[in-house]
Amino acid sequence: MQAEQEQPENLIADLPKRTRVSLGTAIVLGLTRGRLETKPTTSYLMTYRRSKCLSNCSFCPQAKESRSRADMLSRVSWPTFHTEQIIDKLQVAVDSGEIKRTCIQALNYRETPRHLQTLVEKIRQTTEVPVSVSFQPLKHENIQLLADAGADRISISLDAATEELFDKVKGKCVGGLYRWQRQLELLKEGVNVFGKWRVSTHLIVGLGETEQDMIQTIQRCVYMGVLPSLFAFTPIHGTHLENRAQPAIQAYRRIQVARHLLLQKIVKYEEMLFDNEGRISDFGVSKQSLLQIVKDGKPFLTSGCPNCNRPYYNEKPSGPIYNYPRDLTEKELSEIRTQLGLD
Repeated sequence: MQAEQEQPENLIADLPKRTRVSLGTAIVLGLTRGRLETKPTTSYLMTYRRSKCLSNCSFCPQAKESRSRADMLSRVSWPTFHTEQIIDKLQVAVDSGEIKRTCIQALNYRETPRHLQTLVEKIRQTTEVPVSVSFQPLKHENIQLLADAGADRISISLDAATEELFDKVKGKCVGGLYRWQRQLELLKEGVNVFGKWRVSTHLIVGLGETEQDMIQTIQRCVYMGVLPSLFAFTPIHGTHLENRAQPAIQAYRRIQVARHLLLQKIVKYEEMLFDNEGRISDFGVSKQSLLQIVKDGKPFLTSGCPNCNRPYYNEKPSGPIYNYPRDLTEKELSEIRTQLGLD
């Protein structure tokens, strides 16, 4: 009897019965009906829990003190389906070429690591699709757990560009679980486990940082071999920051260009110039180079893992579009030249 009582603590948890799916993903997988202007090329899943996350990020609908709907993350709704049904549909979508990656978002609760482990293992047993996990691991063992389960990438979010802002929006000032220095340590440990550029972090533009703050942190990520993925702050009803405005599109474009220059190692942060308000005044390259970068269009696409296009995660299809989920039109490129003051 004693052995039977101890058994659940020593075994891997069963596959979670239910999992959330972003609405766009649910449509692509055939789990529900709907029309999409742009289809996601990554299937976005999220761990399911009746109650919300144990942490308290001020911008997140899943925060423990949020009054937002339980099926929301950013401005996207995430309906719930049986996990086995999702995986069956995912296999079909991967075989047809519609889905090229799976990304699992995770709330933080006691069973999260084991739920992620079994979910990643089941997906990898069923299909060859690469799996990314967006997760706050809290300790090193959980990073290794996901690598052993078959995930090929992990994202550990900083979200804020400075330690002060981090504390205010997701750290000790709001009763959050996370600490700035520990997040940086976990990012380094993630690189040790997964390798350079297979670890990402999310950075949200519009939480109160200057452009200079954001560029410094992007450069820090590049030095670590961590891929910084840009998001535009999105106010969601029921969150602590529901009344905060989205960032100015001009500022977001400058940061997108700077991120591209730093990632491509065309310039370093130290070679850029900033005005008295921390705005980029000189990228450290010629206007002709900037025009070529805009013409290419890549800096303005969704940034993240390979094949991640995250359609309309930060914006309405009517705009303004912060991160484009598909190639830009000539009209859109012209608008960006104007936003950057290059016309």
